[in-house]
Amino acid sequence: MDFGFAAGDEEFRARSREWLAAHVSGAGDRRGWERVLGRDGWIGLGWGEAGYGNRTASLTEQVVWAEEYARSGAPARSGHIGENLLAPTLLAHGSDAQKRRFLPAVAAGEEWWCQGYSEPGAGSDLAGVRTRAERQGDGHYRITGQKIWTSLAHEADWCFVLARTDPDSRRHHGLTFLLVPMDQPELIEVRPIRQLTGTSDFNEVFFDGAVARAEHVVGGAGDGWKVAMSLLGFERGVSTLAQQIGFAEELGRVVRAAVASGAADDPVLRDRLVTLWAELRAMRWNALRTLGGSGDAGAPSVAKLLWAGWHQRLGELAVQVRGAAAGVGPADWTPGTPYALDAAQHLFLFSRADTVYGGSDQIQRTIIAERVLGLPREPKGAV
Repeated sequence: MDFGFAAGDEEFRARSREWLAAHVSGAGDRRGWERVLGRDGWIGLGWGEAGYGNRTASLTEQVVWAEEYARSGAPARSGHIGENLLAPTLLAHGSDAQKRRFLPAVAAGEEWWCQGYSEPGAGSDLAGVRTRAERQGDGHYRITGQKIWTSLAHEADWCFVLARTDPDSRRHHGLTFLLVPMDQPELIEVRPIRQLTGTSDFNEVFFDGAVARAEHVVGGAGDGWKVAMSLLGFERGVSTLAQQIGFAEELGRVVRAAVASGAADDPVLRDRLVTLWAELRAMRWNALRTLGGSGDAGAPSVAKLLWAGWHQRLGELAVQVRGAAAGVGPADWTPGTPYALDAAQHLFLFSRADTVYGGSDQIQRTIIAERVLGLPREPKGAV
């Protein structure tokens, strides 16, 4: 298989690089940056449909944009949930009215989204959702329940929520996919979850009778499981390749630190660095191979298993090459006060979650075993 890029792709790369070079230095705050991206049509390249304020791009051009964006040092995207998860779902399952209402705002960088899937008792086992949505006589739904690990909930304007609309239903039956405005201060409470890194990227969200309009049900009442699974399928894509650009930069910092500290003189440690480099190259080829695939049920799970374990091993090596210095704060740190983590410390602590969030390693292996290899299903309640 040819993994190269055509001449047109390289022209697109030059235009992307030129635009990023001219705008990244003045990116400003995150909302302002999203609006700049939207203003110039860089949001929604992969939607496959124009007309919502976005431009469209071929699959290889999307890869080029993702790679150049990662290399440019541009701010981490805050609108990616709306762009890469909600928008493709609306294009596949939404009504024309829903597309007209929500897609232009996403393309313009004006409205941010968060995902209301996981719950304290329904994380990887999403079919165990308990959050309820009751249809009211006035054409609205009232939502009651709790969601957890909700990225950007403290900043999002909207949340797509998987809720149980049939109280007598079980498992994946009777679920509905609802679009819920977050600006309901008396009915929605967001509580940040402090992580090992000291930051709070995730949140708990409590719905206490929050309102969603009936016309904001996607795919029809009771068909939420189909819509939810379709959305999860969109998580695989060109973003995987952009993620690997970031991984390569992190690996480069670890290599430089190993050389500077003399740790690279250790042949065992040097072998681990070379192995990480080779594994990262293999992940890239695998991502390119599966990017335009025909729906291999195991491909996303294989990719998740590959990068999650790889990133954890990199985090472990990042602190190892630093030695004792990796366990202390800055030289000017005052005991008893908080201090900012350096890059190696942050990488080590944050990567501990890689094999859990987005579907644990156990869940990924179960998917591969059951859906790809055809092995017997794991008994419910098995440890």
